[in-house]
Amino acid sequence: MIHVSFAGPKGVLNLRGQWLTVAAVFRMSLTLSFGDCEVSLDRRELRRARRPVRVQPQVFDLLVYLVQNRDRVVSKDDLIASVWSGRLVSDSTLTSRINAARKAVGDSGGSQKLIRTIQRKGLRFIGIVNERPDSIQPVAMPPEQAHNRPTTSRARLCRCPIGP
Repeated sequence: MIHVSFAGPKGVLNLRGQWLTVAAVFRMSLTLSFGDCEVSLDRRELRRARRPVRVQPQVFDLLVYLVQNRDRVVSKDDLIASVWSGRLVSDSTLTSRINAARKAVGDSGGSQKLIRTIQRKGLRFIGIVNERPDSIQPVAMPPEQAHNRPTTSRARLCRCPIGP
């Protein structure tokens, strides 16, 4: 999700022919696609061959973390810190979630077409990923916040961790 706000000298921003107030904030939903799979981050939904695949929340989070960090090897400690917020997790729990993520995307520990195990280092997502915005929508801002905005030109962009 990307939030953008802009405050210009006239207090408006023109986006795709639509004039928005100085307090406009935008919400963009993103879909990650690889192979025959699509992951909608906004809807927290995994689809394979255009059909929904039910996965546990931790499996979804693990898969998204691997895809978003596909440029590097992700260690067991990285996964535990991000998916389980640093809680104690047994090796069998971690292994079962990795196997479930592989199964959900049509991969296996034997073939490792998408999720590869790097011995004694961790895991790496090796599929080719396309990032596609689903939509960009203005989000309403409370009037009290809109009136407290500065009138000087300033643009801010905040990119939440959705990929490299």
